[in-house]
Amino acid sequence: MSTVIDSPKIGSTAADAATPKFFTGSTTDFFCYEDLLTPEERQLVAQARVVFERDVRPVVAEHWNNETFPFEIVPVLTALNLVELCARGNNFLLHGFMTLELSRVDASISTFVGVHSGLFAAAIAQLGTDDQRERYLDDAISLRKIGAFALTEPEHGSDVSRNMDTTATRSGDSWTLNGVKHWIGSGTFAANVLVWARDTADDQIKGFIVSAALDGFTAEKIENKIALRIVQNATITLDHVVVAERDRLPGATSFRDTNRLLTNSRVWVGWQTVGLQFAAYDYALRYALDRQQFGKPIASFQLVQEKLVRMLENATTSLGTMVRIAQLQQAGTLRPEHAAMAKASASARMRESVALGRSVLGGNGISTSWGMARVFADAEALYTYEGSYEINTLVVGRAITGISAFQ
Repeated sequence: MSTVIDSPKIGSTAADAATPKFFTGSTTDFFCYEDLLTPEERQLVAQARVVFERDVRPVVAEHWNNETFPFEIVPVLTALNLVELCARGNNFLLHGFMTLELSRVDASISTFVGVHSGLFAAAIAQLGTDDQRERYLDDAISLRKIGAFALTEPEHGSDVSRNMDTTATRSGDSWTLNGVKHWIGSGTFAANVLVWARDTADDQIKGFIVSAALDGFTAEKIENKIALRIVQNATITLDHVVVAERDRLPGATSFRDTNRLLTNSRVWVGWQTVGLQFAAYDYALRYALDRQQFGKPIASFQLVQEKLVRMLENATTSLGTMVRIAQLQQAGTLRPEHAAMAKASASARMRESVALGRSVLGGNGISTSWGMARVFADAEALYTYEGSYEINTLVVGRAITGISAFQ
């Protein structure tokens, strides 16, 4: 992975920050983990890296500042076949490196792809019927119709599996859904939303493919976020929304089935945290080499070098963890506690790394004219979603002690 970043050179204007700047230094894949890919897979990653730098990086800063979504890049993402790679789940290491590289450019766009492919499309591919796959997957894989994943509620996040308020009541060949979902990525513009609701008959959690065009479905954008500002999160209200039985996922009969998807989603968020760590390292290294103080680059000072090395150590350690997790996925032996430890460990290292990177940039590190500030802010969302650090540690704690801390 060559170092490629977009922060402006010292003395450049904020407007210059919108234009990508390329810096090629020594490899940041310090232990050569990418060599575990086949030559063909490495070529795919290299091609994707070029596309992300050329077509995605130049537009994200303005959209992040304005809290808008860059629909113009959707065809670019489609051409790379990222959705099918994730939804089919047949090459976990390649998908991980793709996620890393996209996250390195922008975490919001990586989140958009991850939710659509790893949660919405993957749920249909793995838990749906042949009819549902025929009706929904082609449009999802081509990104002609965007999907969202509605699990979290205003009053229930970590405990949503036990205390979900959204209900589904069957009447003949249809279901009536009532409830409110919160923090739903792409919820403002998704054509279809995978809604999780508690069956009033058996009290089990079931999944439903819900068209946003149905009567009683409303989505309201969540404003004033400090992180992942490109992601269009929504509060979704379901007021007697009637869904056909043919749009219920038959492979999801309890939260255990939902948790299978969440285990894999924690993995791709783990890969995202690695991407953000390398992004922070990219920005900090470029700045340290360019910034002159006391007549020489600040990269020549011992304290700055220590910060850079610690950032690279964190990123490299996290990458090694995620590579091993991908191998477990490929072998079919990944357990929830594996994914939980990986996500917790990598996100904690990420939080340290982005703070170190921001400090290298000094006062410039708090301005979004410099890419480091965006990375610093986005890290807070990754630290929390798909299982907070604390919840993931309790999942691991339960596995190693045999005692659940959940009440």
